[in-house]
Amino acid sequence: MEHPKHQGSEKRGHDMTEDVKDGDGFKRWTAKRKAAVVLDVIKGLTTPAEVARKHGLTVGEVEKWIDDGIRGMEDRLRSNPRDLDAAHEAEKKDLFAKIGRLSLEVEVLKKTQGIGSGDSGDGSW
Repeated sequence: MEHPKHQGSEKRGHDMTEDVKDGDGFKRWTAKRKAAVVLDVIKGLTTPAEVARKHGLTVGEVEKWIDDGIRGMEDRLRSNPRDLDAAHEAEKKDLFAKIGRLSLEVEVLKKTQGIGSGDSGDGSW
């Protein structure tokens, strides 16, 4: 016999009854679970109000997931995702800046420890 909690889940789309709990026992909505909700709403299998009521969320939270999901889909379907390119360029710039700062720190540490050019040359610290 099918458990009442799972009854009819095949007809309604994704089964969202598996709550992921963090260390404090709170429900945590993974991206995969949010995507399942968004797909069910888009397919007309449920409404944002039904999802909110069933899972103790606000309709606004569910609608934000839908908006975020649609924006993400649009970007992934672009032939040249502008936001993704811009994000990669910004990340690259930040990483190069970090490399520069770390290289400078290494040089300062070498000088304060007497390592590198100008040291005794015998390999001792």
